[in-house]
Amino acid sequence: MTRVLTLDSGLGGLSVLREITQLMPALDCDYIADRAAFPYGDWEEGALVAHLVALVSGEVERHAPDAIVIGCNTASTLILGPLRAALDIPIVGTVPAIKPAAKDTQSGLVSVLATPGTVKRDYTHELIADHAPNAQVTLVGAPNLAAMAEAMLAGDALDQDKLRAEITPCFQTHDGKRTDVVVLGCTHYPFLRELFEMHAPWPVQWLDPAPAIARRLKNVLADLGGSGGIGGIGGTGQITLRSTVPGESIGAIARQALQL
Repeated sequence: MTRVLTLDSGLGGLSVLREITQLMPALDCDYIADRAAFPYGDWEEGALVAHLVALVSGEVERHAPDAIVIGCNTASTLILGPLRAALDIPIVGTVPAIKPAAKDTQSGLVSVLATPGTVKRDYTHELIADHAPNAQVTLVGAPNLAAMAEAMLAGDALDQDKLRAEITPCFQTHDGKRTDVVVLGCTHYPFLRELFEMHAPWPVQWLDPAPAIARRLKNVLADLGGSGGIGGIGGTGQITLRSTVPGESIGAIARQALQL
């Protein structure tokens, strides 16, 4: 049976795992919520790279996955190269969906809603230069949304005014046109999407990269010859959920998020 390891700083990567398990229900999936290190955006870059290489390498040694998914934009902007150099298995990252946003926009006004860490990375700015040179892209670094998503998934009530203030800069107007595509540049954000829609001053397309990540993973696994364990044939795979906080169980929260 094909086995995949998915990692995030917390529960946000479950939005990616949800798409993976819906597309490939026979996969065995290990999910690591690195909540002991949350949020990754607070880390110094070199220290974060060293931490993640050690963490992922240890998980690979213990569980021998066929592929790895880094279900975190902030981590992916830093770690993909070092991990690929350290490990001889396929690694699928999560990066802001700027290319499809540039294709889908009608107004030419696109916003990228992400963590401050993702917004400041050179990788993000290179994506814009390469794939959206003709669009007016607004980068919005939201310092609190990921933690708000973690709190909501744990059953806590959210400050709606605070949430609204986090997304308001996404909505821009220029020469009679207005933002029509907002890229969800953090895997936590799909869990807040209904609230985003409720507080948006006008309707926009919210671009979630998770379905594309799941499709990319399926192609990667097919290239490895894992067809028997990646499709709908062959039963339901086993999902293992773990937090890096000693003694912390995320099973109930995660299974609700995964709609299991």
